[in-house]
Formats: sequence, C-alpha cells, structure tokens
Amino acid sequence: MRSAEPSDIGGPGTDGGAPAAKAGHVVAACYLGWMLDAFDYFIMAFVLDDVARSLGVPISATAFAITLTLASRVVGALVFGRLADRFGRRPTMMVNVVCYAVLELLSGFATDFTMFLVLRALFGIAMGGEWGVASSLAMESIPARWRGLVSGLLQTGYPTGYLLASLLFLLEPTIGWRGMFMLGALPALLVLYIRRAVPESPDWQQRGEQAHHQPLLAVLRRHWRVTVHAALMMACFNYLSHGSQDLYPKLFLAHVHHLGTGTISALMVVFNLGAIAGGLLFGPLSQRIGRPAAIAVGALLCLPAIPLWAFSHGVVLLGLGGFLIQLAVQGAWGVVPAYLNEVSPGTVRGTFPGAVYQMGNLLAAPNANLQLWIAGQAGGDIRWAMGSVVGCAAVLIALLMLLGRDTRDVRMGHERRPDVAA
Repeated sequence: MRSAEPSDIGGPGTDGGAPAAKAGHVVAACYLGWMLDAFDYFIMAFVLDDVARSLGVPISATAFAITLTLASRVVGALVFGRLADRFGRRPTMMVNVVCYAVLELLSGFATDFTMFLVLRALFGIAMGGEWGVASSLAMESIPARWRGLVSGLLQTGYPTGYLLASLLFLLEPTIGWRGMFMLGALPALLVLYIRRAVPESPDWQQRGEQAHHQPLLAVLRRHWRVTVHAALMMACFNYLSHGSQDLYPKLFLAHVHHLGTGTISALMVVFNLGAIAGGLLFGPLSQRIGRPAAIAVGALLCLPAIPLWAFSHGVVLLGLGGFLIQLAVQGAWGVVPAYLNEVSPGTVRGTFPGAVYQMGNLLAAPNANLQLWIAGQAGGDIRWAMGSVVGCAAVLIALLMLLGRDTRDVRMGHERRPDVAA
C-alpha cells in the first residue's frame, strides 16, 4: 500500500541524499535523538513502585502515568510534525530535544502526583514529536540504497535508550527515582551537535514554500486508505513493543521472580541487546526481501519465543527468552522508519510518519492497565497478560502486512527518476 505523491517519485537522476559525511551526521543525530528520548521514557518503567510509594498512590496510578504519556504523544507528533513541515526538520528537532529533556528534569521535582501526571503528559507531547521529525530528516537525507540499513539502525536507538536506563537503574538505590529523572536532562546537550554538524533535509529544501503550506487534513483525506492502514498497523506495533517492555522489569522480573536490582539490570541489558540485534538484522533484510515480508517475518517469530520469554524460570532461561522476544519485536520494528516515510505523502512527511505512529500509540496507550486487568482475570498472573497481548499483536501485524505493498523503490523528491511512475 503506497501513498507517495507524484512529487515524491523521481528527480534529476541521482541516487540522492546529502554527501556521505553530512548524511552520516544526520543519521548519528537522529539515532541519538531517539535513543535519548527512549532513555528518558524508560526511566519510568524502573521506578513505578518507587514513585507510587513516594507520592502516596497505588501502583495502578503510576501505571496510568505511562498510559497518559503514550496517549499524549499523538499531540506532539501533530504539533512538531507541522512545525517540521513548515519551518524545517533541523530546527524543529532541536526544539523538540530541549523540550523532552527539560520536562524529564522537572518530573524529578514533582511535589505531588497531580503535578507528576501533568509533567508526564507534557513529556509525552515532546516525546511524540521526536521520532517523526528525526525519521523524516534521516530518510530524506540519505541515498535510497541506505534506507533499509538506516531504518534498522535508527530503530535500535529505542532499545539502546532502554539499555541505558537499565544501567542507570543500578544507581537508583543511591540517587533515588528523582535523581534518575534529573539525569534525564542530559539529552539537551545533543542540540549543540545538531546545531554544529547537521544540515537541513534536501527534500524539504527543494519542495519550496508552497508545498510546506498544504493543509494536513486535505492531504490525509486524499490518502485516507494508507493513513488508516498505517495507524492500525502502528497500534498493533505499539501493543507488541509496550506489551513486551513496560511492565517487564518491575511487575514480572521483580514481583513474579523476586529478582534484585543488579539481576534485573543485567537481564534488561541482555533483553535490549536482543532488540538491537533485531533492528540491525531486519532493517537491511527489508532491503532484500521487501518491507512487508520483513515485518511479517519478525512479528511471527515472536510466537515461538513467547513460552520461553514469559513462562520460563531461572536467570539463564529468562535472559534467553528476553533476548529472543526482543530480537523478533525490534526486528519487525526496525523496518518501520523506512516503511512509514516511504508510504508518506511527501508534502507532509514531517508530520505523517510521526502522526500515524502516535495515532497507533494512542490506541495502544491503555496497554499497561489492560495487562493489569488481564492479569487480574488470571488470578494476578502477569505472564498470561504479557503473552496474550504480544501474541495477538504479532498475528495482527502479519495479517495487516498482507494488505501492504513493498515500498523500497519509492523515491524521495531529491531522488526523482523519470523511469519511475507515480
């Protein structure tokens, strides 16, 4: 399923993109932006119970803070995406990074739970803008033949951020949950690198002023089928990832298996190494076998991994299960940055990938509370909740990919080729 406009396809006979050195800086900055965004987000997964005790609320309330963060990300995708389409990817990304870093810092100073919820909602808005802006900047700045590789690389920023949060968790007994949030302000330093080394998207520059003013709703109405398909796909993707990640450290490893801080941190490192391997493997694979096929293979590989991941015992088997489930989950995810940018209408590419991603996130926002409800129906066993959510999401992704169309040959505006039909 493809929605590229005529202006997306073709260009003056080049394989496109900025010169290799500049393109490398773009990829590095976009990878770091998503990595540090995920680092800030996943701090919450490690301090759910600490925040609850400190602010005098039940753990279900702090789980709702995760739901609120996910739900508000769609606002950020629309706001920052429109800014990126109007004023450029580079300056919007700089503002975006500063916003999520400052809001993470302020979360550590929350004096009551209401204030904490407001800050986490605002953080969600800032987080929701980063992925779409960064992915469009990267995909528009590189040669087409790089897109599968770079897609997988960009998406590994997410588990790398999770890995960093896992390592920071080792300091939690010393610095507390507030100290962990305060250290989350460090990503603001990335703006200095973006300002110095990262050029603007050549695709955005070539489209001209008129293209940047096209009404978003009018464009989406013209491409409503791809919009609906992409939003549903991303809802399933977010249930797949958040269903396997958000409650895993504290409510599974700590509460079910009664593991200590050091063991949980070590297992989460293994967990995220599997995720990084998956993105690096499946992104390039999609360049060979096509985007829908690579996504479907990654999603379906989750199914044989679920029993080992959710129902095994012992640190070694838990580590192996965590590695394998994330290899599959983030393998499928590693194709998403390329796929969503390739199906996007070019005039709203700063908005479309992030918007449909976060529309999916909005639909998947109740994941934490849904898993707690399922666990309650299963006698408090979180394992059945994790397994059922991830399994259902994996199957639905594979089915949706049957309706998709391979997009790896779609050309961005600066890659226009006369032999490629619209």
